[in-house]
Amino acid sequence: MRATIPRTTALLRTTAVLTAGLVLGSGLTSCAASADDRPLVVVTTNILGDVVGGLVGDQAEVLTLMPPDADPHSFEISARQAARITGAQLLVSNGLGLEEGLTQHLETAADEGVPIVEAGSLVDVLKTESGATDPHFWTDPTQMTSVVAGVTEALLEEIPALDAAELQANAAAYTTELETLDTEMAEAFAAIPAEQRKLVTNHHVFGYLAARYDFQVIGAVIPSGTTLAAPSASDLDELSTAIEEAGVRTIFADSSQPDRLVQVLADESDVDVDVVPLFTESLTAESGDAPTYLTMMRANTERIATGLSP
Repeated sequence: MRATIPRTTALLRTTAVLTAGLVLGSGLTSCAASADDRPLVVVTTNILGDVVGGLVGDQAEVLTLMPPDADPHSFEISARQAARITGAQLLVSNGLGLEEGLTQHLETAADEGVPIVEAGSLVDVLKTESGATDPHFWTDPTQMTSVVAGVTEALLEEIPALDAAELQANAAAYTTELETLDTEMAEAFAAIPAEQRKLVTNHHVFGYLAARYDFQVIGAVIPSGTTLAAPSASDLDELSTAIEEAGVRTIFADSSQPDRLVQVLADESDVDVDVVPLFTESLTAESGDAPTYLTMMRANTERIATGLSP
């Protein structure tokens, strides 16, 4: 039987839109503030940008630097975006070495006195098998509850103009959604026999999910926590052997990354292995299957449960 996950209604994400003042015949303007009058919150990744947008609603402008379907390890920003960072009332980053292409910009913002909250400093950090810090904490929704709490606190502290009651209500509602998501994921994965809870991915990205829901990470095509690394022939050979010994039937590849190496590995293994795309490090555009963090996690849960179930 295939495990399924309920399609409950996810938290409606509030979009940061503010009505511009209408010019009246008398020359007066309406009392509505322009977008430029709102506080600016800059967020590095689109996953965190979605969460922060849900917290602040239309009280602040949320500028998300990372575009949809991008690689957080290597995406670049425009000169205009870089200039706006130093004018932010708060900068929210993932941290833990994820945004490798933004290092200089983040350091500049810190030097300019921009308040920065690193989501990675708010979670219980895991290490990869190589001993490196794992920055992919969002694959465990219980870790994200700590992120919501910490970012909410930072918003209240750094931007006192925000309506505290509204912000806290949004945070409480989003936390409830995360708790519901955690329950759904646990129920869906419970249908997978323990001997089949084995993950092989394009790079090490599901350590937190594995720890939370009792999966075994057999290995990754790129034996690193970053897509900027490259596998050697011996790496692929070792992983191919591990796949055969563990009886792995499905390999999961990031939907935003080319899966050529994953397909090569699947073809070289002496077992029938499927390649299933997941949304691991980036949201999609609105027209895609993972436009929000909550929908991304639900889509991944269904695909993992289907791919590994008997």
